[in-house]
Amino acid sequence: MTEGFVDQAVLDQVKVGKGYVAAKYGFRNHWYPAIFSDQIEEEQVVPAQICGEKIIFKRIDGKVFCIKDQCIHKGVQLSKKVECFTKGTITCWYHGFTYRFDDGVLNGIVGVPDSNVIGRKRVRTYAVEEQKGVIFVFIGDEDFAPPPLEEDVPPGFLAEGHVLRGRSQEVAANWRIGAENGFDSTHIFIHKDSILIEDADLALPLGLVPLHNGAFETTEEDGGPKGVHDIFSPETINPVFEGKIEGEIVKMSRPEGKNMLPQTISIWMPCALRVQPWPAPDLTQYEFYVPIDGVRHIYFQFLAKDVTSDKEEMAFEKEFKERWVEKALIGFNQDDIWAREANQEFYADDTGWLRESLFEADGNIVRWRKLADQHNRGIQEPQHVR
Repeated sequence: MTEGFVDQAVLDQVKVGKGYVAAKYGFRNHWYPAIFSDQIEEEQVVPAQICGEKIIFKRIDGKVFCIKDQCIHKGVQLSKKVECFTKGTITCWYHGFTYRFDDGVLNGIVGVPDSNVIGRKRVRTYAVEEQKGVIFVFIGDEDFAPPPLEEDVPPGFLAEGHVLRGRSQEVAANWRIGAENGFDSTHIFIHKDSILIEDADLALPLGLVPLHNGAFETTEEDGGPKGVHDIFSPETINPVFEGKIEGEIVKMSRPEGKNMLPQTISIWMPCALRVQPWPAPDLTQYEFYVPIDGVRHIYFQFLAKDVTSDKEEMAFEKEFKERWVEKALIGFNQDDIWAREANQEFYADDTGWLRESLFEADGNIVRWRKLADQHNRGIQEPQHVR
C-alpha cells in the first residue's frame, strides 16, 4: 500500500451513498443532452426518453420546444401518431385534444370546440437550450428554476471557438455503469489491442497506479460545474507497460508512442466525462451517459477542437468523419460499450453496489460517487417517469 493512500477499510465504508444507489434513473433537476440539432428540422416532431420521462420536441420558427409525450385525457403517447394541424400545436390522434408547444395549454379539441376544459388544462412543458449543435432538456420539477446550462456540462464545453462534432447510440446498461467505465483509470486494460493505439501513435499503458490521494482532485465551487479530476503526471500516476503475473511478463504494451496519456480525465455532474487531450494532442473528447431508463443510456460522444476560421472547422469536420469516428469513437470506445453491457447483470438489482470489491485505484470512483451523492439536485424516482 502506498503511504498516504486510502486503505481498503475506508474504501469499503464510503464507496457508495444511498442517493447514488437510488439514482437508477439519473439525477433530477439537471440539464441533459437529448438529440442533435440536425436531427430536428423546422416543424419536425421528434420523441425521446430521458431519465425515464417520455418527451416530444418540435422546432417552430427555428426554436425547439418540448412537452410531455402524453395526452392528459387518456394518457396515450402523442408520438404514436403525430398530427399537427397548426404550426405551433400537436393534436392527440385519439380524441383530438390539442396542445400548444410553447406553454402546453390545451387550446382546442378537434370536433368538440366548446368544451369547458379548453384553456383550463395543460400538458407538462420542459425547458430547452440549443447549444453547440445539441438540444439540451431540463429534467426536473416544474417549479424548479433551471440553473445556467454551464453548470451541468464540463468546463470549456460551451467555450467560443471550441467546435464540437459528435455521435450517439443506445447502450444496454445503466447510466452509472457508463459513467464509471469512462472514469475508471484501470479499465484502460480492455483497450490494450485497440486499433487506435498505432493509428494515433499512443503510448497506452496496461494499467495506471495512483501514487497518493493527490492523484485525484475535486471541483465543487458554488455556481459552477461539479466534478472530479484524475491528474496524470509522474508525481501522481505510475503507468505500467509490462503486465506481470507472479513476476513473469505476460503482456507488453507500447511505451514508444509519441502521444502520451491525457493530462487529465474528469467527470462532471450530472453525467459527463472530459478527456484532455484525446485522441490527439489538439483534441478534447467529451462523453455524456444520459439515462433512458433504469437499464439503458444514450452514449453521446463528442470530439472538440479550438478553431479560428471556417477553413479550420471544415478541416476538423473532414478529419472527424474520415478518421476519428471509425478509429476512436467506434474502434476504441466499442470496447467500453461491450464492457458496460457485460457489467449490467451484476448491478441490475442494485445489490452490486454493495457486493463489489474495490481496490486502491478505485479511489477516483469513490470520489465521484461521493460528489454525486452530495451535489445532485434531486433523485429521479419512479413516480416521475409515469
